[in-house]
Amino acid sequence: MKSYPKYKPSKIVWYPEIPENWDYCKAKHIANTYAGGTPSTVVDSFWHNGDIPWLPSGKLQNCEITSAEKFITQEGLNGSSTKWIKPNTVLVALTGATCANIGYLTFQACANQSVIAIDENPEKANSRFLYYMFLNMRSQILTHQTGGAQAGINDSDVKNLYLLKPSLEEQIKIADYLDYKTNLIDATIEKKKRLIELLKEKRQAVINEAVTKGLNPNAPMKDSGVEWLGEIPDNWEVKKVKYLLSSENGIKIGPFGSALKLDTLTDKGIKIYGQGNVIKDDFTLGHRYIDPERFEKDFKQYEILDGDILITMMGTTGKSKVFNSSYEKGILDSHLLRLRFNEDLFDGRLFSILLEQSDYVFQQLALNSVGSIMAGLNSSIVKELSIVTPKLEIQKEILNYIDDNCKIIDTISSKILSQIEKLQTYRQSLISEAVTGKIDVRAWHNPKNK
Repeated sequence: MKSYPKYKPSKIVWYPEIPENWDYCKAKHIANTYAGGTPSTVVDSFWHNGDIPWLPSGKLQNCEITSAEKFITQEGLNGSSTKWIKPNTVLVALTGATCANIGYLTFQACANQSVIAIDENPEKANSRFLYYMFLNMRSQILTHQTGGAQAGINDSDVKNLYLLKPSLEEQIKIADYLDYKTNLIDATIEKKKRLIELLKEKRQAVINEAVTKGLNPNAPMKDSGVEWLGEIPDNWEVKKVKYLLSSENGIKIGPFGSALKLDTLTDKGIKIYGQGNVIKDDFTLGHRYIDPERFEKDFKQYEILDGDILITMMGTTGKSKVFNSSYEKGILDSHLLRLRFNEDLFDGRLFSILLEQSDYVFQQLALNSVGSIMAGLNSSIVKELSIVTPKLEIQKEILNYIDDNCKIIDTISSKILSQIEKLQTYRQSLISEAVTGKIDVRAWHNPKNK
């Protein structure tokens, strides 16, 4: 797509050069802005059986808004500062983690006080053009943030944002061009995301088949004796985890948090590992340490050795990773559970895979976890897990098979994710070039109209 024939300098730092026939103005000159509100949550009649869509700022995710999860009543609308917002209105989130997120409302709704509606003057601005314009202005918006953890902007900040202003006819043309192009890109992205989901399912199937049926499709089978497991190879056994652990320190929970108070920690020494290391699969994270002398005296029993399995116990439970000797010497904290298997009976790496990937293990966890499903794990639950146990040499073969096949699937998935990232970058670049006049779309014709 070619650029405009001529450009002129602009006094706006965000747009140093704009097409010669374009202008710029503040948002308040082409649109009205207003914030929403939240009906009192303690007044049941404001919410119960409501049918008026109501949007929190978290609903704004830089895309069209096509549905609502929360609803208020007419009484709630009348009894609060929230207002009706008409369809085809641009919304801007004001505070918190979603600050500067943009939404395009496709239906009539209300919103909370952390959402600003941009109600354009139809004689001066096209709502779709404004939507793309604001998507490109997120960095500009964020420069107005003030405050601490919930830093945000206000209505006045939005009113005084500088927008570029092509003619109304040209705004419509740019919006049509971007609608067409972004829809094509979005459709491609969705197909690739679906392919990743299919690859995840394939990966899961490869693992489940290998760990429950083995690698020999012609092997004689027998009833496992476990209803949710079915048949297993004839020479395999089902054993509880507690019978496969090392006789010494086979299972261990980290020391109580009170034993690792912040004022007793050091800047170096023996590292303390927590759930974050396992969840993010990154053992370089964290900077909590204890003195080596204190470790030898009080915490030696909590040391993590090469091949130990670490399991998260609270919140995001059941995540598992294998520790190896390349990581810093360390101990586990109270939110981790450490398993050490008898190396002559069971390979801990296989258990780590079973815990995260095997359907039959997950079913046991779901039935036995403390509280609601997967609300929490403890050593008793883990020790009582029943797992399929082939001979050690077969375990090694299964691990190699899983590694080889999952590596292929993971490589393909990684390439597709990279393609998605490039498409998303291209999408944003296309929007930026169109709404700032880097490309001239006036001669473009929608292929659908031919």
